Amino acid sequence: MTTFVILAIVLSVAVLLAVLWPLWRDARGLVLAGVATLGVATFALYRVVGTPAALEPQATAAMPTTLEEAIGQLEAELKKKPNEPEGWRLLGKSYAALQRYADAQKAFERAVQLMPDDADLLVEAAQARLFNNAERKLDAQAREMLDKAIAINPDHQRARWFVGLAQRQEGKHAEAAKTWEPLLAKVDPNTAATLRTQINEARAEAGLPPLADAAPVADASPALLTVTVDLAPALKEKLAPDDTLFVFARQVGGPPMPVAAKRLPASAFPVTVPLGDGDSPMPTLKLSQLPQVQLVARIAKGNGPAAQSGDLEAAAVTADVKAGNTYTLTIDRVVP
Repeated sequence: MTTFVILAIVLSVAVLLAVLWPLWRDARGLVLAGVATLGVATFALYRVVGTPAALEPQATAAMPTTLEEAIGQLEAELKKKPNEPEGWRLLGKSYAALQRYADAQKAFERAVQLMPDDADLLVEAAQARLFNNAERKLDAQAREMLDKAIAINPDHQRARWFVGLAQRQEGKHAEAAKTWEPLLAKVDPNTAATLRTQINEARAEAGLPPLADAAPVADASPALLTVTVDLAPALKEKLAPDDTLFVFARQVGGPPMPVAAKRLPASAFPVTVPLGDGDSPMPTLKLSQLPQVQLVARIAKGNGPAAQSGDLEAAAVTADVKAGNTYTLTIDRVVP
């Protein structure tokens, strides 16, 4: 078990550095303090409950220096000791960080076999299946995992969010809205505002009236990106009064679900759109957690943000997530 703990420390430091990397240029002291704090806490924990000898130089001489090396050593250890659920969970998280979604799915499912009543683990396994699905859909097995997670912990926010997402994918819009509505009282105000938009879209597709307006958010999250969207002159004649402009950011090379999104009437161009953590449609992932995103702008002829034939769109642009960064998207083509 000592080896697993050492590798967990290395992987945790690697993941911490990955998460804090966007701060490096502007707050190096904070980054170094975070890493140092993790190291001190780890050392203290080992002195109290662990094996101090494992931290001696001779024991750590062969420790990995990169995430890939750490994953390789963890894989080797799990071949020797395949019944360590936390090892498989850690391996699944590491694979997911490298966007190796098929491997992540296998690792999480092995962990679930060993620890079937852990609600967090069930949700992580379901999410891995979602990311590994070619159509980015939650299949029947993922739904079973999510339902079990909610049975274990009825207040599990991520499980409830994903169940609602699955219901929308199945066309059960009223059920999705009902699944999500209890989350409004549990999430932060900015997330609640975005979630309310998602709920009202689901209710509209189910033929239901929108929820009553909530009180305005007093402390909105700051903009992390500013996007100016323009419309090419050649396409202005294709603009209709009921068209909708969607501007969103999604993971580079990841699933199509946005990490930040705005919905606006497509009435006047150019238009400037700020994007921040409060614009996230998912309580499980925020814009500030990513160093880069892909920006997309689309004028929808229908009701939803998914691209349909006849929609107008701009070429996607890769953006660095940093307050003050501005980007311009020009909608200049018709979706075939």
